[in-house]
Amino acid sequence: MEKLTIKSWALDDRPREKLIAKGKASLSDAELVAILIGSGNKKESAVALSKRILNYVNGNINELAKLSVEKLTEFNGIGEAKAISIITALELGKRRQFENTLEKPKIGSSKDVANVMQLVIGDLEHEEFWVLFLNNSNKVMAKSQISKGGLTATIVDVRLLFKRALELASVAIIVCHNHPSGKLQPSNADKQLTQKIKDAGTTLDIKLLDHLIITQKDYFSFADEGVL
Repeated sequence: MEKLTIKSWALDDRPREKLIAKGKASLSDAELVAILIGSGNKKESAVALSKRILNYVNGNINELAKLSVEKLTEFNGIGEAKAISIITALELGKRRQFENTLEKPKIGSSKDVANVMQLVIGDLEHEEFWVLFLNNSNKVMAKSQISKGGLTATIVDVRLLFKRALELASVAIIVCHNHPSGKLQPSNADKQLTQKIKDAGTTLDIKLLDHLIITQKDYFSFADEGVL
């Protein structure tokens, strides 16, 4: 038996034709994934296979984006090329969303920072530490990854952080790191590092405005909680 390709379906069941006739918004998540993979396996169509993959992640596109090539190829009908297509499409979507957040780079609240940085580090399985460098209008001039660590910690060189701030003539900074565990409460090490950065900034007349702990769905702001 041959694979059930999109071309072999009834016209009303073809997501490509549906997209052309009714627009992209008319397609379900499974139909969009089906277009990416093109065909299913000997027992199920691309849409049915896509539904099964989405069911595995409870319909959560963010969770789908975390699946590796190896994990996706465990589904019958998904080879390496199809897995790469899915991963590539989701990464492009993530980057597009990130670019949209940069259209308004002025920071007015911790939520503005979280909206930007959750796209960058919210779904990572290791810790990363980032800095946003601001001018005197609270506009983001640049953002930089300062360090990348393991599952539970990352080492931050405060000298490198402020070297970049001085190069940019930044008047203020906001630092962020993620907690892959999903826990929002800062550790003692987080608090000590925050104080160290704050003290160094005071000496250099570069104000630390906030430190955010980021998870996929939420964040903790040192400034909002009054612990900065």
